[in-house]
Amino acid sequence: MESSSAATVSAGPGPGPAPVDLLRRLRARGAGDPVTHVERVPARAGVPAPWPSWAPEELRAAFAGRGVTAPWQHQAEAATLAYEGQHVIVATGTASGKSLAYQLPALATLLADPRATVLYLAPTKALAADQLRAVAALELEGVRPACYDGDTPRAEREWIRRHSRFVLTNPDMLHHGILPGHAQWSGFLRRLAYVVIDECHTYRGVFGSHVAHVLRRLRRQCARFGATPVFVLASATSGDPATAAGRLIGLPVTAVTEDASPRGGVTFALWEPPLLPPDSGSSGPVPPQATGEHDDLRQVRRSALRETADLLADTVAEGVRTLAFVRSRKGAEVVAANARRALDDAVPGLGDRVAAYRGGYLREERRELERALLHGDLLGLASTNALELGVDLVGLDAVLICGYPGTRASLWQQAGRAGRSGQEALAVLVARDDPLDTYLVHHPEAIFGAPVEATVLDPANPYVLAPQLACAAVEAPLTPADLVLFGDGAKEAVDQLVAAGALRQRPTGWYWRHRERPEVDLRGEGGAPVCVVESSTGRLLGTVDGGSSHFLLHSGAVYLHQGVSYVVDDLDLADGCALVHAEEPDWSTHARDVTDVSVVSVRSYVDAGPVGMFLGEVDVTSQVVSYQRRRIATGEVIDTRPLDLPTRELRTVAVWFTLSPQSLTLAGVQPADVPGALHAAEHAAIGLLPLMATCDRWDIGGLSTAVHPDTEAPTVFVYDGHPGGAGFAERAYGTASAWLRATRDAIAECGCETGCPSCVQSPKCGNGNNPLSKPDAIRVLDVVLANLPE
Repeated sequence: MESSSAATVSAGPGPGPAPVDLLRRLRARGAGDPVTHVERVPARAGVPAPWPSWAPEELRAAFAGRGVTAPWQHQAEAATLAYEGQHVIVATGTASGKSLAYQLPALATLLADPRATVLYLAPTKALAADQLRAVAALELEGVRPACYDGDTPRAEREWIRRHSRFVLTNPDMLHHGILPGHAQWSGFLRRLAYVVIDECHTYRGVFGSHVAHVLRRLRRQCARFGATPVFVLASATSGDPATAAGRLIGLPVTAVTEDASPRGGVTFALWEPPLLPPDSGSSGPVPPQATGEHDDLRQVRRSALRETADLLADTVAEGVRTLAFVRSRKGAEVVAANARRALDDAVPGLGDRVAAYRGGYLREERRELERALLHGDLLGLASTNALELGVDLVGLDAVLICGYPGTRASLWQQAGRAGRSGQEALAVLVARDDPLDTYLVHHPEAIFGAPVEATVLDPANPYVLAPQLACAAVEAPLTPADLVLFGDGAKEAVDQLVAAGALRQRPTGWYWRHRERPEVDLRGEGGAPVCVVESSTGRLLGTVDGGSSHFLLHSGAVYLHQGVSYVVDDLDLADGCALVHAEEPDWSTHARDVTDVSVVSVRSYVDAGPVGMFLGEVDVTSQVVSYQRRRIATGEVIDTRPLDLPTRELRTVAVWFTLSPQSLTLAGVQPADVPGALHAAEHAAIGLLPLMATCDRWDIGGLSTAVHPDTEAPTVFVYDGHPGGAGFAERAYGTASAWLRATRDAIAECGCETGCPSCVQSPKCGNGNNPLSKPDAIRVLDVVLANLPE
């Protein structure tokens, strides 16, 4: 019996050492023991279920031909709920066979009703292509599955619209292609029986909020054609999946979360790289800005990249087939290169069995790397999270995770790649020099004893809702019933569009007034991308999203592309172009900005005596005003150079807390130390928020001040870095006590004396991490926690 996870392969070389023995050898190679905790995740037997009575014999035989003799219990339960017409989400572990849960009802319906159709949505083209192969391999007559995305030749698109009954696509194509062309898709939409949304936990923040409205637009068009499809969602394990899925599709959803698939045991180690000598100045021969890590401050611990590369080399030398997950593309290349070099030094030619894998490679290159790893030609692969989704590379001996990937959902998704057909496996989380990573390796209960985060999205965000309503109005005039479909804030957003001249109200509804469609970016990446062009050749090197261009592409900035260093000559924001020249300076650049936050309105607050906790709208004004040049080898500041860039304004959602000056004095925080205390607490709070919400520290920003003009008190703000908010501040407000307690513990338990990147220093601080007071930050948080209700 198999779990029927599409494209799962688990062939390869013979088993290496047992995970416990392998971990013992890895721990023994250094001076001290870097392992802070070892968790034993026990093996689990599968719980099979009989085929549902409604599953046709033809379909059962097709699955049997692919090695699936019966479903697991969770597959049968979710499939039956969907077949009976309930919207359902199956949220179970990696390689648990979620694909069968939606394939079974969808294909059974297609076989029973020759006119029915199915729409499958995946966050990546690779995942859709894998699903296409899985469905096509069943060789069911009349299904005619086909991928419809930006790579589909125009000659094939008309055939797909007319003849395919199982269309696989992505939210971007649904938004840009299918819904605007709904008249051409009317036959398909009229007969739509199921909408499958795979890996739906990836739809979070602004992107998730946009996708939520794209799905409401899909429901609206289906209703106009008389169809009411059943939604079947698949997700990694997540907190409260029914609520998150319901918010995504706008309908009640039933969750199936009990994983009945078999699983091999996993030995899971938390690994903290060793401290460097005080005068070390750097983490090794790989300079920070060349590693793809954001930590460009003086390293307190050995680089997680260097540590992961050594571990990868050690496991490959042991004959262990290993996948190393690295957060950045450049980081994956660096880990692979360093591992190859170490292996070749030991055994010439052994380095050839290690490679890098990341987005940007050609599809054929990626497939060859996957094949080589699965068949044992490669023993080690350093990958970005491109392998977290997509083809199922289960059946590996070990997984190394270089830095906490941002959420427990991603952590378990990556760790789940280890374990072959029920055999034991090893997973290792290598901590970066970062407050959250440091906290987690010393608080294993936050990983192993805590539920997975809830997926955070906010469809009511007016900066998402208004553009999506404009898109809907282009597709068909809006009606009062549509406003109910689009939820809270829809009427206000329509009124604003009317006032702006984008919509015209008539007795039959609201009509789009312009000839061209509105330009809506589902990914919410902060404006039009800026092109990076080599001055001497005119060659396009790449693009940077508009929101990051002021920090990464200002004049004089060092820009890295595919391992080559460039220096920016000129940034032309009007033309969206940065001109660069190749140069290998011995310094790195670090932009500094000035930020101001003003309170617009308060949505909710908690009055806790000397402490106040608030949630509301704020205006954030920021300007990159200068940049520092720092020596790569030592971190020494060479100079600070001024910049003349425009001010940027953002209206968003923030959480903030205030304290009375008297409470700080009683806690032992002297007035002169208040700015440093609040600043340090702000940095650590930003670093720990991803523990509570599905965000990255680069999704959020902050400000602290000893006296804020709007609150007239010492204040710390943490805000969403997206127009209108992304739902992260709301999550912070709702979990304030747990969030700030974890923040306080992370600072207090760090072994440094005055503050370091593992606790209160931030790689994105616009003030150069000055002033900071670690001990006073603990006192500030003690005051907050002593007064704030649980």
